[in-house]
Amino acid sequence: MFRLAHLSDIHLGPLPELSLRELASKRVTGYVNWHRNRRRSMFGDTLTDLVLDMKHQRPDHIAVTGDLVNLATKKETVAARIWLEQLGVPHDVSLVPGNHDAYVPGALKRSFHEWHDYLIGDNPLAAIGNSFPYLRVRGKIAIFGVSTAEASAPFFATGSFRRGQALALAKLLESCRSTGHFRVVLIHHPPISGAASWHKRLIGKQFFSKVIRDVGAELVLHGHTHLDTLYWLEGPGHRKVPVVGVPSASQSPGSEKPAARYNLFEIDGEPGNWSLTQRERGMREGHEGVDWLRERRLVDDGRAVKAKAVA
Repeated sequence: MFRLAHLSDIHLGPLPELSLRELASKRVTGYVNWHRNRRRSMFGDTLTDLVLDMKHQRPDHIAVTGDLVNLATKKETVAARIWLEQLGVPHDVSLVPGNHDAYVPGALKRSFHEWHDYLIGDNPLAAIGNSFPYLRVRGKIAIFGVSTAEASAPFFATGSFRRGQALALAKLLESCRSTGHFRVVLIHHPPISGAASWHKRLIGKQFFSKVIRDVGAELVLHGHTHLDTLYWLEGPGHRKVPVVGVPSASQSPGSEKPAARYNLFEIDGEPGNWSLTQRERGMREGHEGVDWLRERRLVDDGRAVKAKAVA
């Protein structure tokens, strides 16, 4: 059995001191938003406690679906690299960037430089030019990383998934379908219509849906919404592909968004007879520490069987 942990939307804090030059951009709106909304609910021991608990579960691999930083300043991206190194070695941690990691023009290039080894596949030659998608194979599991991160206008948090990346992803997915691997796709923005508000949506989600419909996948993981969600995309032969979102790993209890949690996916079986169980651990109002919250077995007929909350 392979155990895959998934966390997202780290939003490392606190914010560093910003220069006037750094504030003379979209960052000024993010700076105000941090101090008005996120500073109190997303800075403290929450992230540290969650990661310590996750490591105690001893997952075989960790998937991080973006937004390591807030305003993508140089100090933030360096701090995020240090955090990644503490999380695990690049072989054991797969990362895709989020919109906050590409907050202003040029930020994504800096993020890629600092976090390079976590953002590339097993073939280093394929990483030339910050290229996505990437492919990592770990035993029976094939992990595909795609990027939707791009700098957007003030008050927008959109991402994009374009035709070229879709074609490349389809080829990689098809190659691993023929070898019988369990295929997991990592993406920051949810590739589902209506999953995010219009100003935070994924542009080009139809390309992603077509790739899944044509060549399939066994699991899609995303972040961005700070919500615990389960959607389904149509795969080949009308089989359903689960699309799972997770709350922010830094969200403390007591706010309007769900408190911090991570998912543990237990993957077993063989092609045509895979077993996939999602187990959620996290924080909740009125309880100390990290607890089991829910478990459910995800199957390909569009239903979640054996879904139960853990008291």
